[in-house]
Amino acid sequence: MRRWALPLLALVALIGLWQLAASSGFMADVLNVESFLAPSPAEVASSLWENRSLLAENAWVTLQEILLGFLCGLVAGLTFAVLLRLSTTLRLAFYPLMVASQAIPILVLAPILLVWFGFGIGPKLIVVALICFFPIAVNATDGLRSVDLEATKMMRTLDASRWQVLWRVEAPTALPSTFSGARIAATFAPIAAIFGEWVGADSGLGVLIREDSARLETARLFAATAVLAAIALALYGLLALAERRIVTWR
Repeated sequence: MRRWALPLLALVALIGLWQLAASSGFMADVLNVESFLAPSPAEVASSLWENRSLLAENAWVTLQEILLGFLCGLVAGLTFAVLLRLSTTLRLAFYPLMVASQAIPILVLAPILLVWFGFGIGPKLIVVALICFFPIAVNATDGLRSVDLEATKMMRTLDASRWQVLWRVEAPTALPSTFSGARIAATFAPIAAIFGEWVGADSGLGVLIREDSARLETARLFAATAVLAAIALALYGLLALAERRIVTWR
């Protein structure tokens, strides 16, 4: 109960303080902006209800980009981790390059992908997959390398093949680390989808947020942000639940 009650109480307290500061005008005075630029939680909730159809339509577009891009990043990350584990040469050659690739800002790659692949869903999936790929690949690789050497030796004494050692010993050992990387990627995936939509798209929460920012529709902007946060939390929660069901020995 404490695991759920304490965060819930903290959230309620923060929303209450936000409501008090916004309704009293204190927030607008501190930020030195007009009152409509500092909406209260009540105004955000009202906008969320009034624009529920518009938000749902755009959220569905963004959700597809997040889920498909995350799956692509998951498959690519796991495949790359297995290849690096099976081949020392590949690990020495490509692991440093994989780390160095994270120095390239995604905002630089997004316009290039748009030029190459157009305004469809493809560039958004690539952006999300690239963001999700790194934490999954790194954590899965480290998990595969953290296997107990005694267990590996025992499997070899039983005449197990390299793939049997990988499947029966190394893969189960790497599951906790892999899920940790997947949860990290799940929190980054919505941000990546928004970046992709900002560069070039005609629908999605990123487009709606960009338009609301230009029109100073602050309440709806906060509502769209809340929907995006809910998607990220739901994906994180599903992965945490899957980990509890699969990694039962942890």
